[in-house]
Amino acid sequence: MPVYLDYNATAPVLPEAAAAVAAALQVVGNPSSVHGFGRAARRVVEAARADVAALVGVAPEQVVFTGSGTEAAQLALTGVGRTRRLVSALEHAAVRSATPNAELIPATPEGVVDLAALERLLAADPTPTIVSLMLANNETGVIQPVAEAAALAHRYGAVLHTDAVQAVGRIPVDLKTLGADLLSLSAHKLGGPAGAGALVVRGDLALQPLIRGGGQERGRRGGTEATALLAGFGVAARSARLALDHAPQIAYLLKEMEAAALERCPDAAVIARGSLRLPNTSLLAVRGCRAETLVMALDLAGYAVSAGAACSSGSVRSSAVLAAMGVPQDLADGAIRISLGPATTAADVAGFVDAWAAQVARTRRSRSLASTPTSAAASVA
Repeated sequence: MPVYLDYNATAPVLPEAAAAVAAALQVVGNPSSVHGFGRAARRVVEAARADVAALVGVAPEQVVFTGSGTEAAQLALTGVGRTRRLVSALEHAAVRSATPNAELIPATPEGVVDLAALERLLAADPTPTIVSLMLANNETGVIQPVAEAAALAHRYGAVLHTDAVQAVGRIPVDLKTLGADLLSLSAHKLGGPAGAGALVVRGDLALQPLIRGGGQERGRRGGTEATALLAGFGVAARSARLALDHAPQIAYLLKEMEAAALERCPDAAVIARGSLRLPNTSLLAVRGCRAETLVMALDLAGYAVSAGAACSSGSVRSSAVLAAMGVPQDLADGAIRISLGPATTAADVAGFVDAWAAQVARTRRSRSLASTPTSAAASVA
């Protein structure tokens, strides 16, 4: 049976979330309608809003529902009226693509944003600024110093957005503790349905809509709310708080997997191994292999993982994150991401290591044979 080790790409939909979606599909009515049908739909939406709010320790009215985490991040970056944008070099494409003219905050070789560089950038220009720094990196799993960055931003009159898509359900997340002004979330990373996201907004922060329409979401996001999808989002958010109980076991499996992989292939590397990381995420790299080849071979062997730089439409591109960390290109080219979940077992990770090590050995044998002259070629020479 195939083994799923790509939770950072999307989590399997929880049965209870799927059931909530199915039940909400039977609710007839627009949540903005004032009649009984509309009020019934509104109750579903507001119950989901309360569950999402509780996940990150805020009041329900601070939650703006969107169509995705990408939309939520872009609403944050464009909706606060700050003309200058500082974006960490570690950000997801959802943030980088929204801010093509942003100034980049460099990263350290450990995969952590450079706070000293952030302070220099903030001090250099008094223009109203928004800073975007993800809470946990989707490729390396490195947890970023968001609270420290938020304190710096506020010292210089800036606001801070954090992309918490990968962090919720894996580490405790609380908006007040982080000190962030805006925080973006996505349902499908939690075991909810794709097509639902949220932007959490500090209570006194004005936000202009990215999508204008009928004034839904307190005038902050136009368009009829997707009642059924939000029902699934709410259930997934509720479950994510309980999922933190699985973190120690997942972290143990990840540690065992990394140790076994490095024992089988001593010249491999776990990117940012010494940094504080999510308990479920490993970026395993080896020279002499191509990530896309490894991913396809592992898929054939029954293990679903991602290339470290997996992007939209199944393509693989050079990782901007690894480049920002200064990882040598030949090592970055062989980086694959393994992300575990509550259903992952010890047998799953042991089988993955066997399949990965076997493919690395096959690739190296092929390269060695290709670089060795044949006897005929040697005789001609």
